[in-house]
Amino acid sequence: MKNIIPLLLALAGTVSVHGKLVTGPVEYKQGDATLEGYLVYDDAISGKRPGVLVVHQWLGLTDYEKHRAEQLAGLGYVAFCADIYGKGIRPQNTTDAGTEATKYKSDRTLLRARVNAALDVLKKNELVDSERVAAIGYCFGGTTVIELARSGANIAGIVSFHGGLDSPTPADGKNIKCKVLICHGADDPFEKPADLAAFEDEMRQAKVDWTLIKFGGAVHSFTQPMAGNDNSKGAAYNEKADRRSWAAMKMFFAGIFN
Repeated sequence: MKNIIPLLLALAGTVSVHGKLVTGPVEYKQGDATLEGYLVYDDAISGKRPGVLVVHQWLGLTDYEKHRAEQLAGLGYVAFCADIYGKGIRPQNTTDAGTEATKYKSDRTLLRARVNAALDVLKKNELVDSERVAAIGYCFGGTTVIELARSGANIAGIVSFHGGLDSPTPADGKNIKCKVLICHGADDPFEKPADLAAFEDEMRQAKVDWTLIKFGGAVHSFTQPMAGNDNSKGAAYNEKADRRSWAAMKMFFAGIFN
């Protein structure tokens, strides 16, 4: 258990300990790109444990995803936040965020390569049981973990929170090996009914083990307090949907990890 701290220091330079949680940045590569993720685990737990990859929303890796990773570590998992955009690329406004997100949503091959690079980091961690790994994502990250599954990644499951559910290459559904949980705002105005229907059809045609939960009264970004509380803007925090979707995720993990 103590060996992981020198490893993190070698990879990232600085590691801080908060109570039982060990946290730190981890630098890694995808092709020529340098990326910087964030690792969290509970040092009080001995032995290997399940790992959970966390994929950020369109603003890139922020304190929001780091907090989610810390929550997951508190549940007994090793959590690793992916960096899809690259080290130091952290959009400061919605215009720049849209540009970055579109770059990857328009190139699903690159998006899959980036998220699989992060998955490799997590699965190679000496504390992780590589046979018990899942991925979760928010908004842009929700789309990304679906693409991770479509890439044929050998993982136990994915959870998408208010992610984009378009189905650009429906035939790729046949590559999905894992269980799928989709947590969706029933009133999300950014999700076209045609895209939702196409996604459902893709899952059915590929015979994926999938679950879709729609949260009434919830719009886009319902898990994110920074989205405010005005549903008329199309994106807003919803405490009930946030709490219930997190509980659904925990039940999902209990099923796939045991």
